[in-house]
Amino acid sequence: MTTSGAQLPLFVDLDGTLIKTDVLLESILLLLQKNPLYLCMLPFWLLRGRANLKYQVAQRVAIPCDLLPLNPELLAYLHQQRALGRSLTLISASNHKLVAAIGAHLALFDAAVGSDQQTNLRGDAKLRRILQLSPGAAFAYAGNSHVDLPIWAEAHEILLVNCPPSLSAKLEHRARSILQLDMVSSHIPDFITALRLHQWLKNGLLFLPLLLSHELANFDLAVQAGIGFISFSLCASSVYLMNDLLDLNSDRQHRSKRLRPFASGNLPLLYGLFGAPALLLAAALVALLLPLEFFLVLAAYWIITCLYSFWLKRLFLLDVVTLAVLYTLRIIAGSAAIGVITTKWLLAFSLCIFFGLALLKRFTELSNLLAEGGSEISGRAYTTASLRAISVAGALSSLLAVAVFAMYINAPDITRLYSMPELLWMICPLLLYLLARIWSKAHRGQLHEDPILFAITDHRSQLVVLLCAGIVWVAI
Repeated sequence: MTTSGAQLPLFVDLDGTLIKTDVLLESILLLLQKNPLYLCMLPFWLLRGRANLKYQVAQRVAIPCDLLPLNPELLAYLHQQRALGRSLTLISASNHKLVAAIGAHLALFDAAVGSDQQTNLRGDAKLRRILQLSPGAAFAYAGNSHVDLPIWAEAHEILLVNCPPSLSAKLEHRARSILQLDMVSSHIPDFITALRLHQWLKNGLLFLPLLLSHELANFDLAVQAGIGFISFSLCASSVYLMNDLLDLNSDRQHRSKRLRPFASGNLPLLYGLFGAPALLLAAALVALLLPLEFFLVLAAYWIITCLYSFWLKRLFLLDVVTLAVLYTLRIIAGSAAIGVITTKWLLAFSLCIFFGLALLKRFTELSNLLAEGGSEISGRAYTTASLRAISVAGALSSLLAVAVFAMYINAPDITRLYSMPELLWMICPLLLYLLARIWSKAHRGQLHEDPILFAITDHRSQLVVLLCAGIVWVAI
């Protein structure tokens, strides 16, 4: 008997199909956020099979179902089929506890079936379960992976969802009905976006010691600083990937960060899980071309960023102190790359100005949150009640940075480095103008949440920075 597609019971895969992410990977990331030491347990759970690994992880986490990135095209299709009275079953290789929770949240399926502690519902095992649930009857199946090929071979209707063209080509010769939804082409553009190459501009701080040591014309030292820039940038991108993986759920609640490749589901999590260590290894290999001191600074930067990602970012004020330290480490790395000593004045100035800018970032986030009717930053220890205190502390820190620079100009060991040190005083009003302008825009709600990026991309700020660099060059 021939059955029309609308009448066939439809079995829908979860990972990469109904949702644009992977429940197991999301669960593991949630587990590591609770306690990074669980990483040591994962191999032992896996020794007893993938089903046991999924079971053990699922017992320890709760997936925020309302934050998962759904596939809107498939979801609209399922609602349409549900209205027509079609039988819908959610079936997944993910653990049954989490699959059932997602199914209950959507209130769309007649049943939700997942793996138990012994059976991993993947490929042939999933096909056997489908045939048990629909004995002797024709069925339709929606999936997205090559492991679904055995199921599609038995299905009377094929739904390809979020599939690459190479997979759809393997099924085009089949005479059965094929429906394609949300087909993808390449993940490379999204991966490049996740690397945040524009943030590499911040690593320009590594060239500051080269400028202040009056060695800008030294080709060999310039090359060393350039190598340090590449190494630090690769390490920074590794950190960005790791942070995005750990911040998935908080990013999904943010007005702009929810559009990031991992948070939106446009980029598979595996790109981050493999990309982060690969970039870190590349950064370490490049760092071997420079003195050992640079490698140690790079290692310290990575360790502190890990502490920040897992713990420090949740602590009031300590998170912004950490950000200021991380910016200052870039300057120390630049000194280590060319073999010069960083002065205490430069370190003090860096800590003060970047502490103030980090507070400005929190102020902007809270201001935007207040405008949207919110009161608390997800994953951070800040509320809108802290706005005034953060504003005052940030402004004072910015002023202190200018004061430290003034003391730097007057220091006897510094004035000897310049032929016209009195010219450096012209930098003070320029710094005051730059910082006052950024804070003014923040109070008027006209600032992007990252003031560093604003200063880098804003034309007036660029002009001020160029004028400051020119003054230093002339003073030398």
